[in-house]
Amino acid sequence: MKSRLSQFAYRKLFKRVLLLLAICYMPYAIWGCGYTTRSMISDKFKTIYVGPFVNKIDITREADAASKYKIYKPMLETDITKSVINQYLWDGNLRPATKESADLVLKGELVEFRRDPLRYTDSDEVEEYRLNLVVNISLWDNRENKLVWEEINFTGDFTYFTSYCTTVGVTTKTDTQAIPDAISDLARRIVERTVEDW
Repeated sequence: MKSRLSQFAYRKLFKRVLLLLAICYMPYAIWGCGYTTRSMISDKFKTIYVGPFVNKIDITREADAASKYKIYKPMLETDITKSVINQYLWDGNLRPATKESADLVLKGELVEFRRDPLRYTDSDEVEEYRLNLVVNISLWDNRENKLVWEEINFTGDFTYFTSYCTTVGVTTKTDTQAIPDAISDLARRIVERTVEDW
């Protein structure tokens, strides 16, 4: 009888200790394990002006082996600017504003648009491409006219299969269909670079 009571008491004590540990551990579980995204920008920055991206691709340069996959699409810089503004609207951390009223100014220039072949068929047709959009970007404090950060050769990309792809179930695309995906990737990366510190 005595051992039964002691077993019962130990179980009850054990349950209380587990409950106490669970209660003590709960705040740490709620706070997470230390992986977080937090705004890299100061609380004083609420708005941003995205300047029109400038096209700096030199289409007059003679092609060589190293640049034979460089291409150009008219008004690409305009599409990038629109996509970056829309991404800021979607993200919500910084609100797009006019240049005069904005806290921050993002300046950018398109320096390269490249299509790199990744995979070939047995008959030497390109089966998979990667589109690369390369930009130089800088973020400026508009109030103090001071550079916050700058990125050279910042890249967004998109990989897609062509009509020569023989893999079953793979969706194929044309360059025209893949370009908006590459622009979206670039815009997402630019906004993440602006507002997140990993």
